[in-house]
Amino acid sequence: MRIGILYSRLRVEEKWLFAALDERDIEYDRLLDREVTFDLTAADDWQRYDAVIIRSLSTSRGLYAGQALNSIGVPTINPYAVAAVCSDKVSTTTALTRAGLPQPRTHLAFTAETALAVGEELGYPYVVKPVVGSWGRLVNRINDRDAAEAVFEHREVLGRFQHHLYYIQELIEKPGRDIRAFVIGDQTPVAIYRHSEHWLTNTARGATASECTVTPDLHQLCQRATQAVGGGVLAIDLLEDPERGLLINEINHTMEFHSTVPLTGVDLPGMIVDHTLATCRLQVKNSLSSSQLSSSETSDPGP
Repeated sequence: MRIGILYSRLRVEEKWLFAALDERDIEYDRLLDREVTFDLTAADDWQRYDAVIIRSLSTSRGLYAGQALNSIGVPTINPYAVAAVCSDKVSTTTALTRAGLPQPRTHLAFTAETALAVGEELGYPYVVKPVVGSWGRLVNRINDRDAAEAVFEHREVLGRFQHHLYYIQELIEKPGRDIRAFVIGDQTPVAIYRHSEHWLTNTARGATASECTVTPDLHQLCQRATQAVGGGVLAIDLLEDPERGLLINEINHTMEFHSTVPLTGVDLPGMIVDHTLATCRLQVKNSLSSSQLSSSETSDPGP
């Protein structure tokens, strides 16, 4: 068995994954995404890998790598279809809506004028987010119409098409924290609270972490959310609403866990590697079953 790990920068998470593979005596290659290429017109030597764990910091690199690998039958953690949903907030929201899962009220608008109207209807304060992004970047709290006009005017003159999509969400009055739960397949092994006096509670923005008990209700909600986007290795961000209870805020397909592992002692890198190996074994089993079925269909049944 041979595993590839595609990454952008050697962070502690990647070091832990390498160590987990070493502990299991699994052959693997370290693959810097800025150095790799894909032959899109023929199956190339990427098929030497039984699976590739995608850890790219770049959303676009990770997505296209997953698409190229899955197209030639190489499993990825996470699959392209899952990453495509989770990397786009509109796709995530609509997937959760189809599954009937609780989440903040969210609207999509295409112009500053319609976004202003939607925001007025939703009520101040509310939140505007980029449809693609992480670490709380370009997430704005809109407290009044003056703030809305200033932020929306700025977005209108920016060049990228994503700036002209207005993903508008109600602001949940959370109790100075949110929850990040980690899902690996059918397990929800650990969750943390992220505390901050700021309304944004990303650890990348200075939030501190403490352990959160994974209750049966939290586990069930996280599993339903995971199934809604296609399953895999995910981090689910949840908000505690005083009246509605837990609401799903976002789902992350390339999760960081550098603060969670030391805090909780849960071996997330090892669990990710074990999930990857199980995915490889399932792929082999399905391939053998398909081969046997094809053989039986083409064999001579005799007189």
